[in-house]
Amino acid sequence: MSAGPRIAVLTHSTNPRGGVVHAMQLAEALHRQDHDVTLVAPALPGCDFPRRPRCPARLVPARPVDGTVAMVRIRIAEVAAFLDGAGFELFHAQDSITANALADLAERGRIAGYVRTVHHLDSFDDVQLDEWQDRGVRAASALCCVSRHWQDRLHARYGRRPTLVGNGVDTGQFSPVPDANDDDLRRRLGLAGDTTGPVFLALGGIEARKNTLSLLHAFLRVQADRPSARLIVAGGATLLDHTAYAAAFHAELAAAGAGGAVILPGVVADRDMPSLYRLADVLASVSRAEGFGLCALEAMATDRPVVLSDIAPFNQHFARDEALWADPDDLDDIARALGEAVDPRRRAGQGPAVARRFGWDAVARNHLPVYARMHGRPVRREAACDA
Repeated sequence: MSAGPRIAVLTHSTNPRGGVVHAMQLAEALHRQDHDVTLVAPALPGCDFPRRPRCPARLVPARPVDGTVAMVRIRIAEVAAFLDGAGFELFHAQDSITANALADLAERGRIAGYVRTVHHLDSFDDVQLDEWQDRGVRAASALCCVSRHWQDRLHARYGRRPTLVGNGVDTGQFSPVPDANDDDLRRRLGLAGDTTGPVFLALGGIEARKNTLSLLHAFLRVQADRPSARLIVAGGATLLDHTAYAAAFHAELAAAGAGGAVILPGVVADRDMPSLYRLADVLASVSRAEGFGLCALEAMATDRPVVLSDIAPFNQHFARDEALWADPDDLDDIARALGEAVDPRRRAGQGPAVARRFGWDAVARNHLPVYARMHGRPVRREAACDA
């Protein structure tokens, strides 16, 4: 093990969200490179990470609390109490909850400072949530981000230019090679019949930021010409309240009488995710805002065509010919891209090559200069191959 600092990589929960995946993969890559790192997350009783982390990990005991603001306040206190005196020397928050816990500790003189990675900034209706988000960024000793878009946005808002660390994909987990689980998942989702298809996949659950309602309307236009088409909207584990938006989605779906064409499996087990991508014909990610778009990388690694919003950050790290692009505010344009994506000629086999540009070991190495500045002495660089 490295003689460097004891590093705590912190994330807001064990939910299978992009920021949690990033935190886990970063901690695992640092561990492979022989750094003393521990992944830390609050967890309700009976909850755990989507899979067993391949690095040391600690769960902060958390209790159920009603109401988003009350829950966030309690989580901040729980994480701060857990970390106080835990023996870590370098603290790296991936979200507002753990960043505010570290800001509390810094204000009390219990730690010297912390690193904060901003994946994206949310727009909250509640002033307190906005204040916590702002404080978690402003109080950080060092800032990182995963895309040039957010590097520019954070510089404009805070006058600080974060270190760009990027994102990665595990091409060992996500690959085009089928396995025995594929057919089993297809049966579980009710897609075993040869007459069903094409299958469109969206991840992240039903949320305004994910633009799920617009995707539904665009899909229904495609389904009018392709009655056997199916839309899977998977995921949705979140600490935020999207109840009103989800109710509008279900009302629109019921009004269209297309409930049988839309599959809502909720959170999909980590072991099933590669199969989920492979059973889909197209990944559709037409979000109105993203930090990076990890699901696009995972779909490309399984050699599936992707439909992406023609906005930053997507169009900053993917070339024009590596995806199909759509205006997220134009239903006709989204429907057009979905239709073009199922053209057999889109299966050019370039997705895995694109995915190989994004390795987690390179992401981990991008953090080392930041950690060195924080810790006051070099953190050893490891010449590891990208995962």
